[in-house]
Amino acid sequence: PHVVMSKHSSTWETMALNLYFPSLAFVAKKELLSIPFFGWGFALASPITIDRSAGIGAMQQIVKQGRERFKQGFWIVVYPEGTRIPAGTRARYKTGGARLAKELRAPIVPVAHNAGYLWPKGVFGKKPGTITLSIGKPIDSSRKDAVTLAHEVETWIETEVARLGVPG
Repeated sequence: PHVVMSKHSSTWETMALNLYFPSLAFVAKKELLSIPFFGWGFALASPITIDRSAGIGAMQQIVKQGRERFKQGFWIVVYPEGTRIPAGTRARYKTGGARLAKELRAPIVPVAHNAGYLWPKGVFGKKPGTITLSIGKPIDSSRKDAVTLAHEVETWIETEVARLGVPG
């Protein structure tokens, strides 16, 4: 298993990543479990749910649940910006995914895409076009500290997102 760190600009990638990687466990805010129908189904997918208001406790939740899922063979998906970010923008990348990878001694697989332009956050309708997904080479998490790893992942993802551009 690996830790997958992906850009999060739409709901598309949450569904699509399941097509490219084996069994996935997503790190997600616990509030998603309360959404009728969606939350009930999501709970069956073995997510790692956290209370984002818990501060350092949230990281402890990620490590504890992440270790359990990892032992069960799940690949762990972390959105390093922490929430969906509108296409063409970026937020500060957090170190939690890199810290988890180090804790698990797992490689990190960076993922970039341009789905946010066609499936924008907060918009029910979708735009026509072709979404491009780019999967980077695994990054060894054992030889660098979490801050350096998070920066390396951020640089790769944001450079790749810029290269992919707006879908035509």
